[in-house]
Amino acid sequence: MHLSVIISTYNSPDWLEKVLWGYSMQTHRDFDIIIADDGSTADTRERVDRMRTETGLTIKHVWQEDDGFQKCRILNKAVLEADGDYLVFTDGDCIPRRDFLEVHATEAEPGRYLSGGYHKLPMAISQAITRDDILSGRCFELPWLKAHGLRSSYKNSKLTASGWKARLFNTLTPTRCRFKGSNGSAWKQDVLAVNGFDETMAYGGEDREFGVRLVNLGIKPKHVRYNAIVIHLDHARGYVDPAVVEANKQHRLRVDREGIIRTGHGIDQHQAQGGTR
Repeated sequence: MHLSVIISTYNSPDWLEKVLWGYSMQTHRDFDIIIADDGSTADTRERVDRMRTETGLTIKHVWQEDDGFQKCRILNKAVLEADGDYLVFTDGDCIPRRDFLEVHATEAEPGRYLSGGYHKLPMAISQAITRDDILSGRCFELPWLKAHGLRSSYKNSKLTASGWKARLFNTLTPTRCRFKGSNGSAWKQDVLAVNGFDETMAYGGEDREFGVRLVNLGIKPKHVRYNAIVIHLDHARGYVDPAVVEANKQHRLRVDREGIIRTGHGIDQHQAQGGTR
């Protein structure tokens, strides 16, 4: 099964490099990567070019000029560049465990989208992780993380659950199964059917709103929270505006209440040509 992995990024080349080393170690090898770049400087382009050579990964770089937080717009442009029939969405600060894509490929089924999660790391550990830690997989091992300062938490079970236990936890988790832009996947035909992401939305639940429209289309969510694993590198969030987050929430509730399927501000505004570096 061929996957297209869409990775959003903005001016975080060091974190993106760590993420790409993670994709170089995937057990599922049939995939390409589209970097959805929301206006980064040339440093990111140069890093992507180098990583393409060093890892041998098939990587497209889809870039747009910096115009504030326009993640939904660049994601829609990236979807148009995707070769795969099945799309995995994630962020440039989320390092995938080596079985991450295998889980998404195995769990994918018609009429469903997948909803994962992430294990958030503090800044000190995020900075400490090296290329060798990623290639060896030890940065996903709880003893290594605790040795580098990770505190004990029930959330650590995301890293230790496997096999039947992960499937059980996916079934029992009280967390609502919403689409996660950091760890989610869907069929490209379904993404196109809802016209992709709503480009009027800035940061704050824009991925959830996209998931609501998938559900309105008849696509049911499915948890892969405890078996599709990424570790989330820390970063500042200066773009968060509580008023925008609340407005996005009210919009999402209206979309849910009115059963809206297609956004009027989505993929069909763009052409498949252009934007790739």
